[in-house]
Amino acid sequence: MKSLYEPNALLEITNRLNNLKPDSERLWGTMNPAQMMAHCTSALLVATGQKHPPRMFIGRILGRLLKGVFSSEEPFKKNTPTDKSFIFDDERDFKTEMENLIKSIKRFHEGGEARCTTHPHSFFGKLSAKEWGTGMYKHLDHHLRQFGV
Repeated sequence: MKSLYEPNALLEITNRLNNLKPDSERLWGTMNPAQMMAHCTSALLVATGQKHPPRMFIGRILGRLLKGVFSSEEPFKKNTPTDKSFIFDDERDFKTEMENLIKSIKRFHEGGEARCTTHPHSFFGKLSAKEWGTGMYKHLDHHLRQFGV
């Protein structure tokens, strides 16, 4: 599976982001492109240890059993539930969200495994740096596919 630590994966994700437009139509879900980018930035803030959402009760029960979903070869399914703190339903500026997301992606990539968070994922629990790299790539891929890019 690709990892956001890999230069080729970084280039691929960045190129796909550059094909996203403010009016790109979503294929599923409720977010518009700017909201989706704010959502993805929040996830990267967790992965770099800048945001620490609490563990979800259901994650404490099922997280370990489903942890493989985060770093497997299988893409995330459409309409996968998310932590409420990662939902943005207000109006967002496309250009600002794009800049924030690209900055967060580069920070994660450049920090590498050594600078990845050791704080547990809110649902899956403790993840290795390798799992974070794969999971962050899969998360971005999922949302770029959501908008057909």
